[in-house]
Amino acid sequence: MLLWLLLLILAPGREQSGLAPKAFLLLTPPWSTHFKGQKVTLKCRDSRYPAWGDVSWYYNKNLMREESGEIQIKKSGYYKCKTQVSSFSDPVHVEFLSDWLILQASHPVFEGDKVLLRCLGKEEKIPSEKIYYKDGKKLGSTYSTEAIILNSVSLENSKYHCTVSRKDFWSSWKETSKPLRIQVQELFPPPVLTASPSQPIEGSPVALKCETWLPPQKSDTQLQFCFFREDQALGSGWSSSSELQISAIWSEDSSSYWCQAKTVTHSVIKRSLKSQILVQRVPVSDVNLEIQPSGGQLIEGENLVLICSVAKGTGTITFSWHREGTIRILGRKTQRSLSAELRIPTVKESDAGRYYCAADNIHGPILSKLTMVTLRIPMSRPVLTIRAPKAQAVVGDVVELRCEAWRGSPPILYQFYHEDATLGRSSAPSGGGASFNLSLTAEHSGNYSCEADNGLGAQHSDRVTLNVTVPVSRPVLTLNPAGTQPVVGDVLELRCEAQRGSPPILYWFYHDNATLGKILAPFGGGTSFNLSLTAQPSGNYSCAADNGLGIQCSEVVMLNFTGGLSTTGTPGLLCNAALAFILCHIPSDTLLKNSRRLLDYSPNECQEPSLSKPFSTDTQEPTHSELPALMELQPVYSNVNPGDSDLVYSQVRSTQPTKEHLANSPRMHWEHEGSTVIYSEVKKTHPDDSAGQASSGGWAHEDATESYENVPCASMALDH
Repeated sequence: MLLWLLLLILAPGREQSGLAPKAFLLLTPPWSTHFKGQKVTLKCRDSRYPAWGDVSWYYNKNLMREESGEIQIKKSGYYKCKTQVSSFSDPVHVEFLSDWLILQASHPVFEGDKVLLRCLGKEEKIPSEKIYYKDGKKLGSTYSTEAIILNSVSLENSKYHCTVSRKDFWSSWKETSKPLRIQVQELFPPPVLTASPSQPIEGSPVALKCETWLPPQKSDTQLQFCFFREDQALGSGWSSSSELQISAIWSEDSSSYWCQAKTVTHSVIKRSLKSQILVQRVPVSDVNLEIQPSGGQLIEGENLVLICSVAKGTGTITFSWHREGTIRILGRKTQRSLSAELRIPTVKESDAGRYYCAADNIHGPILSKLTMVTLRIPMSRPVLTIRAPKAQAVVGDVVELRCEAWRGSPPILYQFYHEDATLGRSSAPSGGGASFNLSLTAEHSGNYSCEADNGLGAQHSDRVTLNVTVPVSRPVLTLNPAGTQPVVGDVLELRCEAQRGSPPILYWFYHDNATLGKILAPFGGGTSFNLSLTAQPSGNYSCAADNGLGIQCSEVVMLNFTGGLSTTGTPGLLCNAALAFILCHIPSDTLLKNSRRLLDYSPNECQEPSLSKPFSTDTQEPTHSELPALMELQPVYSNVNPGDSDLVYSQVRSTQPTKEHLANSPRMHWEHEGSTVIYSEVKKTHPDDSAGQASSGGWAHEDATESYENVPCASMALDH
């Protein structure tokens, strides 16, 4: 209640229009229709609570003798009141009926409100169906004494009534209430538009106000406002503010203005009368030249924007732009505005200098101050090049990262990146490019980029991908199944894997001095070779791996036919070397006849790796490494052709020259003169020997004796 009274005091428009705030009436109980014999209390309220002084009460426009703030009534009619500080309240029609059925409407009711309608029977004992009507059309029905709700009523003249069916032991009939008009009060009066100042000067701000007020009972209602010039909405449209600030108004803005006010639910909307606003004209003054980018520092290729503005001035203004030392006018514009701009696209170094502008609206041109424009060249996008000593970058190589931007004002700072990590930076005080040297490790594969910055914005190069090739590590050979007794017919899996090395990797598999096969691992990792055992599997197994950067050999894995596996710490080269000497000194016709399988073997592939020789993925023979000229060998016995029905054995003995002999004999002489000799005796089983054993005590049969030749082993190995 106190809030209502405060709002009455502060309500806009009332005091300004010369009218005192209205008084208002409150009914207890809050219904406009009652049964005859009941009493209703009327309370008169104004901006002061309780009301000061006497209260004037009126019944059907006649002054009553009552002077207190509250009265009780029991007669039908129109009531209104007035206090010493208020104007008349809106009249309230209270009706007392002797009918058995009445229709009640809640009070007070304002525009847009919900209204309660209650159909009430006098001393009703048994609930019955009540039907509600508006202007003869059915609204709804209920079986209780509860009210129905009408949403968003307006200032209209509709009639409402209700009916109920009654019956007794002998008959039934229908009761109809007296028609009722809902007394809807105005939620707020039409707004009034005011402008401050009422006659503004062209270019000055103007404040528009849309003034109205709400009754204290509806002080919580939210209103929205919109301002118009002719039929065009101003500002952002509807707003909760009843004021609109126009930052600058011009002569062309002279027109009719008006406003609208509405509830947020759009249930009530009202508009003001139109108000004419006339704008006065003033001469230009305070001409100013603004340069964009601010500060007058431009980058070559940017657009130069010259903004000429005046603090005051109305009507048509002519703007012009000039550069000091030139007669030619850069540009001219005539418009009704306090500012205008000239755009110079893609400035060059020759566009540097001091600029000014002029403004005129019939009183003569007014010049701005001189403003300096300077120019710098931004960085172009740098180009990153990677220079490696070889076509393929290998771990341990030192590569040069060269970053260079072709244009840009010095000094230039270059930064080098691997992925998102900074490698380093280098400065070019006089422009040009810069380099950064990087020693490659296995982790240096990836994308590289660089950045150039001269304070005008950093530029990044495209990414350059560098693949660093990693030599293979020594592979590990495993046999599966392990630890079991292999028998003929079993499948033995040989698994060879190098833990490091860039793909693809080529793997060879060996059994003693024979090449079992080779397999390519195109994506790296290891590979397996399955061997079906057709003879005793005892012997030494090994494997080799190569990815073009040198061959690496596994340790030898020994498989004993009598049970289990064992490994030695020596790479699988011993039997290979011995086999090389066999190939050197066995007669060629015997070698071709009995050792065809050995010709397919690469005996030196597990020697020291060759870092520069690429391998071939062709299914033909692996590339052979060079056999060392001097290799210390022990006597080796090998079954050359175990598959023949005629078993042929070779007995190999080696004699090594002494160190003194080597020192005194040139290598080429040793290679070709045969200073080291391998003697080989080939024994065959005689057809007449039923035991199938070689004869002892010399060769008994001349046809079993083969011819021998002394071949320089090193030369033969190199040719092979």
